Amino acid sequence: MSGDALSQDPAELRRRIDTTKAHPARVYDVFLGGKDNYPVDRAAAAAALAANPRGYLDVRHNRDFLRRAVTALVQKDGIRQFLDVGTGLPTAENVHQIAQRTIPDARVVYVDNDPVVLAHAQALLTSGPEGRTDYVDADFKSPAQIIEQAAKTLDFGQPIALCLVAILHFVEDEEAYPIVRELVDALPAGSRLVLSHLTEDLNPENIRAVQRTYTERGFTFVLRTRAEVERFFTESSLEVVEPGVVPVHHWRADNAAPVPDRPEESYLAGLDDIEKVRYADINDVTDADINVYAGVGNKA
Repeated sequence: MSGDALSQDPAELRRRIDTTKAHPARVYDVFLGGKDNYPVDRAAAAAALAANPRGYLDVRHNRDFLRRAVTALVQKDGIRQFLDVGTGLPTAENVHQIAQRTIPDARVVYVDNDPVVLAHAQALLTSGPEGRTDYVDADFKSPAQIIEQAAKTLDFGQPIALCLVAILHFVEDEEAYPIVRELVDALPAGSRLVLSHLTEDLNPENIRAVQRTYTERGFTFVLRTRAEVERFFTESSLEVVEPGVVPVHHWRADNAAPVPDRPEESYLAGLDDIEKVRYADINDVTDADINVYAGVGNKA
């Protein structure tokens, strides 16, 4: 693991974890039904759900977009390398699991700076015998460090898919656009940018209510228009592939989102609303539910 991350002292990791303040990766984990979060994260997720009761569909469809995009890149474009920045906590399925089903020797580097993610990073390194995975403990705002560390695992002479999925709305404009350009500039021709981003274009009342719950907790939370999302591609001289920058559930929809096993109704009745989310079938999504744009760009 890059940067000797796995060798870090567990006590030092615990000191880095602030359980008094919600963290985006852990709130995301709550919506995905994960266990690696704290009461403050569950409170933030519950507040967001109260503001937008079907807001879990944004999170779950964002994750399903990642499944579809990685699958398309390996099966149709032959991409064999992935750099996933802002990875978040391990969940089913991670990029290397999706990619290595088709290309067993695919290589994946995960990047995050949350100590909780680092503490669970071993789950991201369970590569198949032919492939390779690595984890870089680095901040999105340190692109040179990310590139330097990723180059220990990835071949920057061959195409790489850079995944920036649900991360850029936590970064202000003056940093977000230059950082994306720097990361893309380091990639060779034939590489891809996989990107998703929250917006107020689609259902503004719902997402603005959610935005308030996050900004009250000290998060940077930037909602960008379609044109502003497209700018991440155009400023990096990328060609956006079909179907363009679209609401996330419309990006090459295959109606194959995983359906969780649903427990007995008597059990569900005893759960609070945020706990019920993990058992929801997201295939009943409508345009009125979604506040996320998604797209993939090609570097010529």
